[in-house]
Amino acid sequence: MICQKHLFALDPSVHYLNGAAYSPALISGLEKAKSAFELKGVTPFNIRSTDHFLTADRIRTQFCQILNAPADPERVAVISAVSYGMAVVAANLHRLPDISLKTHILRVGEEFPNNVYAFERCCETLSLATKTLSKPAEPTQNWSDLILENIRTGTAMVVMPHVHWVYGTRFDLEKIGKRCREVGALLVLDVTQSVGILPIFQEKIQADAVICGGYKWLLGPYGVGLAWLGEFFDEGIPLEEGWMSRVESDVFSGLTRYLREYRPKAQRYNCGEFSQFSHLPMLEDSLRQILEWTPQAMQNYCKNLTAAPIQKLREMGCTIENENHRAAHLFAVGLPPGTDNQKLAEKLADRRVFVSVRGAGLRVSTNVYNTSEDWEKLIEILGN
Repeated sequence: MICQKHLFALDPSVHYLNGAAYSPALISGLEKAKSAFELKGVTPFNIRSTDHFLTADRIRTQFCQILNAPADPERVAVISAVSYGMAVVAANLHRLPDISLKTHILRVGEEFPNNVYAFERCCETLSLATKTLSKPAEPTQNWSDLILENIRTGTAMVVMPHVHWVYGTRFDLEKIGKRCREVGALLVLDVTQSVGILPIFQEKIQADAVICGGYKWLLGPYGVGLAWLGEFFDEGIPLEEGWMSRVESDVFSGLTRYLREYRPKAQRYNCGEFSQFSHLPMLEDSLRQILEWTPQAMQNYCKNLTAAPIQKLREMGCTIENENHRAAHLFAVGLPPGTDNQKLAEKLADRRVFVSVRGAGLRVSTNVYNTSEDWEKLIEILGN
């Protein structure tokens, strides 16, 4: 795979190594969004009843393909954000069989706040403790092994990422999924920092919920996310009682029949106004492009692009996790002692190099729009 920067609406003079915060848009996606925005804003009389559903339906199919999940698009809900998807999980945790015998949920340390706040109230209601498993201090210790050791019969749920948002640590989800099924625990995944750039195999993992925001590695707009929801949620409680979640809601002439039956599977969990005329066409276009490139090819591109720069960074005294335990598109760069990380990030930004300060170091993220020059510029500034 070669660099795809020419397909992105990204200033060519910028060295953007911060896609883990926000992705730039595809030029084609912006064009789709503009046309869709004009549909609502300029020609609303051309909106058909089917326009509320068809784009979302195609996106659901695309998302199943990206997840390598069974071809069942009705399992995908269109949501507004990861927090919305996590709230769906929290609202239904009480339905878990033998929940009265469960004692705790598990999460990883330094988790993104959405995956912490979402479960505080339901854990209090259900008398569940929260166990946080921090990143092992020894580089030879495997974080996934620590998680596996702590999944027990008292575990109600494991909520975790595929790739850690600060460190880029990659977790062994197939083993964790198998262990969760053995003890009757839910596995809830936030794949925002991996889906679209790193292969994921839901058919093998068999997580109960796979949730993501669309504005990072899916290259989509801000304010739209997706949630794949398994059988546990099929008869669950939605957060909203929206009209589009009901059967025959595409028949506008019959809306006042007030049919109570929900659309199948995850469709009861769609957020209100999920049609998002200006957003979904952009997301559909980006998913189309990702499927054409394939996440594996994109991950390989990132790995090849970063191999030499990582070696140089280590020679400069920086620490980076072993590639066997992390993703190639996102990782933390631990800086030499005494470095003022915030001032360094500001210095980089002044030179039009953009990264994130996360934890005790820099979080650097790369994608198929990046070039070797981007990394050379980063290393040049770090060396001065």
